[in-house]
Amino acid sequence: MSRAVQCQSCLPWGSWAQLPRSRAGRRGTRSVSVCAAAVPGGAGRCFLRKVLGTSSISLPRSCVHYQGDSQESSAQPSSSRHGQSQLRNVAFSGAIKKHQKSLSAWFSHQPNEERQFGPSFSLDAVHVDPVIRESSLEEILKPSPDLTIHNQLQQPCRKVISLHNLFDVDACGRQVKNVVLYGTVGTGKSTLIKKMVVDWCHGRLPRFQLVIPFSCEDLSHSHAHVSLRRLVTKKYQHLRDVVPLLEASGLRVLFILNGLERLNLDFRLAGTELCCDPNEPVPPSAIVVNLLRKYLLPEASIIVTTRPSAVRRIPGKYVGRYAEICGFSDTNLQKLYFQMRLSQPGCSGEESQDGRSAEQENLVEMLSRNLERHNQITAACFLPSYCWLVCTTLHFLYFTRTVPPSQTLTGIYTSFLRLNFSGEVLDSSDPTHISMMKYVAKTVGKLAYEGVMSRKTCFSEEDLRQCFEVEMKTESELNLLEVFRSDVFRFFLSPCVQPGKEHTFVFTIPAMQEYLAALYVVLGEKKTLAQRVGKELSEVLGKVSEDVAVVVNIISKVLPLRFLPVLFNLLKIFPRYFSRVGGKDKDTIAHTMAEELFKEEDYYNDDVLDQINSSILGVEGPMRHPDEAPDDEVFELFPIFMGGILSRRNRAILEQLGCSIKNLAAFEIAKAMKKTVIRKGRRGLPPSELMDYLFFLHEFQNERFTAEAVRSLRAVNLSSVKMTPLKCSVLASVMSTTSHEVEELNLTSCNLDSGSLRTLFPVLLRCKALHLQLNSLGSDACKEIRDLLLHDKCAVSSLRLANNPVGEQGARYLAEALAGNRSLRQLSLLHTALGDAGAEAIAQHLAHNQHLQELNLGYNSLTDAAALRVVEVAKRHETLDKVHLYFNDISEDGKRALDSLRMDRDGVRALVFLTAGTDVSDYWSHILSVVQRNLPFWDRERVRQHLALLLQDLESSRSQTANPWRKAKFLRVESEVKKMLGELQDGSL
Repeated sequence: MSRAVQCQSCLPWGSWAQLPRSRAGRRGTRSVSVCAAAVPGGAGRCFLRKVLGTSSISLPRSCVHYQGDSQESSAQPSSSRHGQSQLRNVAFSGAIKKHQKSLSAWFSHQPNEERQFGPSFSLDAVHVDPVIRESSLEEILKPSPDLTIHNQLQQPCRKVISLHNLFDVDACGRQVKNVVLYGTVGTGKSTLIKKMVVDWCHGRLPRFQLVIPFSCEDLSHSHAHVSLRRLVTKKYQHLRDVVPLLEASGLRVLFILNGLERLNLDFRLAGTELCCDPNEPVPPSAIVVNLLRKYLLPEASIIVTTRPSAVRRIPGKYVGRYAEICGFSDTNLQKLYFQMRLSQPGCSGEESQDGRSAEQENLVEMLSRNLERHNQITAACFLPSYCWLVCTTLHFLYFTRTVPPSQTLTGIYTSFLRLNFSGEVLDSSDPTHISMMKYVAKTVGKLAYEGVMSRKTCFSEEDLRQCFEVEMKTESELNLLEVFRSDVFRFFLSPCVQPGKEHTFVFTIPAMQEYLAALYVVLGEKKTLAQRVGKELSEVLGKVSEDVAVVVNIISKVLPLRFLPVLFNLLKIFPRYFSRVGGKDKDTIAHTMAEELFKEEDYYNDDVLDQINSSILGVEGPMRHPDEAPDDEVFELFPIFMGGILSRRNRAILEQLGCSIKNLAAFEIAKAMKKTVIRKGRRGLPPSELMDYLFFLHEFQNERFTAEAVRSLRAVNLSSVKMTPLKCSVLASVMSTTSHEVEELNLTSCNLDSGSLRTLFPVLLRCKALHLQLNSLGSDACKEIRDLLLHDKCAVSSLRLANNPVGEQGARYLAEALAGNRSLRQLSLLHTALGDAGAEAIAQHLAHNQHLQELNLGYNSLTDAAALRVVEVAKRHETLDKVHLYFNDISEDGKRALDSLRMDRDGVRALVFLTAGTDVSDYWSHILSVVQRNLPFWDRERVRQHLALLLQDLESSRSQTANPWRKAKFLRVESEVKKMLGELQDGSL
């Protein structure tokens, strides 16, 4: 019976919900051991392929404690003593120790993704074992119930078994020799195998005296006949003296065969001959078959890892135990993983240990609360690989102090896919040998793209059928779909947790939908019917044109059919013409990217980094009522991922996964979108949208393109964007591609601190107008600003620091900066808690400044003495002509002294009240507008008192003038103040 027919018999096409699933649940909590860091399962696969093949890399090491193995260490079979004695007697134990040391070094090496994005785990690092459930061939073959979140996380776990107990006797008391360990992509098969190997290397697997791991992928590439003895010594040369003992009855040896799906095994005697001699050369697949048959080394134990679709390649009679890896089916395991991973020392970098430790604890707490809600992230973190992705993304969002050129969000997702798929083919028995990632891009990518275009994230079974089954035409396509459904489907799609939508599917990680949609478009899979037909016709004509041309030329010389060569030459033009028309695809991709990047309906959403943060940690506050209409879905990461995929590094990784994007294609797309993107980016974008645009340029990793785009940005307004260290690094990285001066940089209310200013230092130097209001910048930040203003390349001419806790010490730093700065023309220190001491420090150094023109010291609790001291210095200053002193504690005597100042006589004007003698001040509207703008951040009672004083002063001045025009002006200003007081009292202002 064909595999396609089997698929139809056990998995009806009408139900995409009936897929292989884990039945493990809350009561199946596994023991926790300190062990190899849990990198994604594919990271393990990638490593095992190299280590067990011809090269080495990868995983952290092993355990300090392990539970459940006391029986093994206490009771060793008496038959094994002879083997141990023999090893000691012939001095082979040295070779075993060398083998253990070599394997430990290989498996303890960190993959690049671990070193780049997260904390590097040492031997003592913590690893959480996924749940392993004992299964049977009958359970594997029978259809599963509907795949829902309740099945994954709430059913009791039956037959849980630990990794070290896989070779215990079975229910009938028979010794288990062959174990098949299976699980879908991302459940952690390879990580568990690494853990087992490292355990053995460190003496925590006493059941076996020798462990020999093999990669089935490596074996599949070897076609020459080879003996088992030669195969072992070829991979592990230090075992050449141990190999003759493999047949010794007392030697307890374990063979590990990782990734059985890579091998096409034939257990028929006609297909694979019997072989019991370790010295007899046979094909590698024959060695595997005879080991599993127990015809070759019958006393050896074997553990095989594979995906569910390949489990049936081994006849059931040769398998002693089936074990399914169920992932983190208990949310407690997920919490434990995150707590251990995010709380590792050094996770947050080397700076400020106490502050970072508190931030780590806060992250873990928020993540735990989100998991407790059974949110969509709970379904995602059912797979250990996605737990790794969550931790890596959080590390990127929170603990990135500087952004290396290659570190991008797109790079994280691309590397994540490489770790889990590593160029694997979907089905080794299929003649097309299509890579798993290429198949995903063509099918799941299409579903993702259609969801993005229709603004939806939930997909029905009908949606899945439209994307996966409609174009099924051949037996091969049907078989590939069956393998995909059993092995890969759950990696990308999981059941929706929203009430009433339990039988719909969503992407396991929301951002993965946008990544796959972007990959689908950039790979050119999005084609119209005419484009697909034209391409196929062009390829056919291109192949046959040369041969037919030769035949036609011969015939035309014999027969008078001279029109035939002309006709065929016209046909030869078609492929060239279509290639030119096909080039328009690049324009379409560029147009799609530009249009999605600047969608006006998304202008006032949070920036994409905040959106990712919310999707992982959740949104604090009351949960949405089930009957409440949901917000519109936003897909602002989609165009950013499109740009990121086109970067050279990501294209190189995707090439390894079988998804080729040529250099010329990337160049043409960049060229096509340059005019559109730069023209639209030059428009005034809202702050959050501008942050997305800058993040797009960072992800694109095209320095020439970025430089041209940034050069067109004369003003950068990021007010109210929460500038995390990552965003500051992105801004600094993008702006560093040019050296042009920035007219204005608005960073008002951006949660900046001294570290942010250090990161942005090169950018701030080039800004003429710098807005840093409402950022809680204290004395440490003022020290950074002092260094900025004293730099010989500083171009800052206007600096606004209003509503920051500068204080006396901060004022001293700023005063030092004033004395040596040559560029600053305007300085606003409105409401910065200077006090008299701070103002005195400013006054002392102000005399050494020769360029300042305007100084705002309003709302700083200055008394008469400090205010008059500042004004006295200002009178002698060459360029300073305006000092703001309103909303300070200035008495009537001080007011009269300040009112007596005349611009033509004293050279300075002090803005203190709304009046100027018996007239209204020219700056009354400016003062009231300042009050109105800053009222949300000021003490309302104090503002009310000051407004009352201003009103009293207006009424007094109005009574002293007889000029009706002036009286009218006074009345107008009084009405504005009374209106503000009324709104302030009502709370409407």
